[in-house]
Amino acid sequence: MSTTFTDPVVAIPPSVGIFWGVPDGRRTVLVTDRTPLAVAETYGDCLTHPHGHYEIWETWRALGATELRRRGMPAAIAGHEYEELPRGRVVYMRTPALFTLYADRHLQRPEAITELVRLFGLDGERHLVRSDVHYRTLG
Repeated sequence: MSTTFTDPVVAIPPSVGIFWGVPDGRRTVLVTDRTPLAVAETYGDCLTHPHGHYEIWETWRALGATELRRRGMPAAIAGHEYEELPRGRVVYMRTPALFTLYADRHLQRPEAITELVRLFGLDGERHLVRSDVHYRTLG
């Protein structure tokens, strides 16, 4: 399930997935691809999203700038490689029963974390934010 903007009135179930911070004019917009925890894939002792950053990004890029805008997504996606922009992943650790947001340091600002918590339905859920070598912006 791909999302860019979520209606604040609609309840989002706790989810895992991937995300980026994408330039959109003078601001950065968080775009996500997420899976509700109830149908997430098992990966060791974790529950995770079944798709990778490259796979999803290339699907979006193939849409082109016009179609991305039509879908409410930033057109900048069409002009960047997936690793050029800050990104991250949300996974659920079954032991100790908490969500971990692995995020590029550029996305570890309080306002971005608050928005990620909302976009992944983690309000009221135990979660922590961590850095990881996989989620460092190149460039």
